[in-house]
Amino acid sequence: MSILSNNHYLFTSESVGEGHPDKLCDQVSDAVLDYCLSLDKDAHVACESFSTTDFLMVGGEIGFQNITVDKEFTKKFNAEVEKIARQVALDIGYDDAEVGLDGKNCIFMNRLHAQSADINQGVIGKRGEEDLKEYEGQQGAGDQGMMFGYACNETPVYMPAPVYYSHQILLRAHELRHSGKISWLRPDAKSQVTIEYDENNKPVRIDTVVVSHQHNPDIDYDTLKKTIIDEIIKPVLEPTGLLASDTKYFINPTGRFVTGGPDGDSGLTGRKIIVDTYGGMGRHGGGAFSGKDPSKVDRSAAYMARYIAKNVVAAGLADRAEVELAYAIGVPYPVSIMVETFGTEKAPRSKIEEAVEKIFDCTPAGIVKTLQLKQPIYRKTASYGHFGREGFPWEKTDKVEELKAALK
Repeated sequence: MSILSNNHYLFTSESVGEGHPDKLCDQVSDAVLDYCLSLDKDAHVACESFSTTDFLMVGGEIGFQNITVDKEFTKKFNAEVEKIARQVALDIGYDDAEVGLDGKNCIFMNRLHAQSADINQGVIGKRGEEDLKEYEGQQGAGDQGMMFGYACNETPVYMPAPVYYSHQILLRAHELRHSGKISWLRPDAKSQVTIEYDENNKPVRIDTVVVSHQHNPDIDYDTLKKTIIDEIIKPVLEPTGLLASDTKYFINPTGRFVTGGPDGDSGLTGRKIIVDTYGGMGRHGGGAFSGKDPSKVDRSAAYMARYIAKNVVAAGLADRAEVELAYAIGVPYPVSIMVETFGTEKAPRSKIEEAVEKIFDCTPAGIVKTLQLKQPIYRKTASYGHFGREGFPWEKTDKVEELKAALK
């Protein structure tokens, strides 16, 4: 964070496009998860993916709760997983080795296997002789850890401006590439936005915009730069009123970005956790999301924490809110709940926290039920951020009136 002379400061966040190698892997992992949930809504899934030149791999653990897994099922399942992984690559635009990966013909490897019985029994609430018998029959957390959710009122979707606008730039590029309106764009892309904040933590100016976008070799740099600024960046950022005459633009700063995707850099599930969340504005518990079913609190509790924080801010109880939830593996309730409002609260923090604990069911089972998480909805979360996009259950603001009433 850069401090300016007038007590203003700069804050920067980035985004990456659907064709970034890590995002390819996130989407493959979540597409496999969606398939598993379509077969068995209670499936336990931890699917990781890896990609590099001419190679795509999935691995991890799967535990079906309501399906008999025999040789015939396994054969069909593995064939479908390969089909799904290849189709994700093709949908992104990786249909030729020249652009970074040929989803149809690249080498594919599957190393998925059964979930550990030790983990499974704690999640489903089945205890052994030496286990915590008082939790028999209750869904425990799939792991220990702490998860954070964040919201602020500086954008209409209650997201920090730097990461939100970084996502919007790449969503615009995505639209123009897939529609064919800018035919020389290739799948891999990154963006970054630096915003000046005033002494009251309000955005006042966009200082710097960076876009690096993979492209065909025959496009000249001046045309590329002008097109990205005029057709992608400005239509997104001009309506904010934050662009200034001295805003700096860095477009493909190396001068050339032809080699990209898994051919330019290897990809791995879970390496873009800050892009997936709040762009560094707000803490992160460290757990990635993609490829994990909702019994894993790394994912489900992070969604719940966002849901709580967004409703707190939408209710006008604070300008900024961060919620921490923490769990122990196999234990069916959070070991702690914290609400931080950074001095922006409009009511005592203790009262806000009390209302949160009363209104929101933060048990692992309660989270899944509240947010209806046993659905195949996850592939579309895996690019352009898990938060700040309408259509996901954790983005609803349906607890605003309850929160207001609890604080009266």
